[in-house]
Amino acid sequence: MTLPLTSAQLTPIIDEVAAASLAHWGLEGAGLTLINHSENWTYRVTPAGAARPVILRVHRAGYHSLNGIRSELAWMRALQADAGVKTPQAIPARDGNDIQSIAHPALSEQRHCVLFEFIDGIEPPQDNLIAPFRQLGEVTARCHNHSETWVRPAFFERLSWDFDHAVGTSPNWGDWRHGPDCTQGRARLIQRAVDLLAQRLQRFGQARNRYGYIHADFRLANLLLHEGDVRVIDFDDSGLGWFLYDAATAVSFFEDRADVPDLMEAWKEGYRRQRVLPSEDENEIWTFILLRRLTLFAWMGSHSETDLARTEGPGYSVGTCDLAERYLTKFG
Repeated sequence: MTLPLTSAQLTPIIDEVAAASLAHWGLEGAGLTLINHSENWTYRVTPAGAARPVILRVHRAGYHSLNGIRSELAWMRALQADAGVKTPQAIPARDGNDIQSIAHPALSEQRHCVLFEFIDGIEPPQDNLIAPFRQLGEVTARCHNHSETWVRPAFFERLSWDFDHAVGTSPNWGDWRHGPDCTQGRARLIQRAVDLLAQRLQRFGQARNRYGYIHADFRLANLLLHEGDVRVIDFDDSGLGWFLYDAATAVSFFEDRADVPDLMEAWKEGYRRQRVLPSEDENEIWTFILLRRLTLFAWMGSHSETDLARTEGPGYSVGTCDLAERYLTKFG
């Protein structure tokens, strides 16, 4: 039996896949710099001469199908064209297709590659988030308005972020019980919160105005501020889920920070500029913040080798338990 490649073994292979893919866009010989690897491999591509850089994404295996990626790119185009939400657009290759599948002798399956335009902007500063969260709420509402009415293409296929696929029986990112430092005592506490989550989400339901196609990862790293506008990148986790899950993703990795209630108030203010937020929905925001936290807790357990898990993992179990205890006190 062949053992799976480690991340260290896989990275130079993916570098070769990335370099080989460039010819499909007529970018042979362009500079290639890895700028991020948490799930996919993301590269900055610098063409010869003074041409503007572009961004190449090499997809990991086993997460999205070809139609799944096509669905993501279709919504990104529609959001920009129909809802005025600035997103990085896919650049068609020489054959007219957005997605190129590249083989490598060391890999058992081809890797899907997509080239995106480079869009300007900076990540919101951690110490001054009220105004960006107000803007984010407004942008999120525009995304949800569009999602509710968008006619999905016939090939549409994306992940679900319902209870079962977040923290239930078929989790996309693994079992939360395998999260960092999840002792038996902590697992018992978290399980009580998970049971309460299940009850409240069942009661909340999946009506069309509450559940649809969402970005599912509006964390700060995926937002760009530019000349007063909030731009959205990285739709890789977009899928079917509750609209309020998008609100929760905005505070990813700092859900238990003291200023989160104020940030959520700013987010709601912006959201209501574009879309109705009923009080009964507003009252469940902490349900979705905890759901997101536990989904990330599971991700850290199944992706312990990543830089993100290594930097955020220490202490994340304690913070997760604190959040679970507060949730049980509030709703239990």
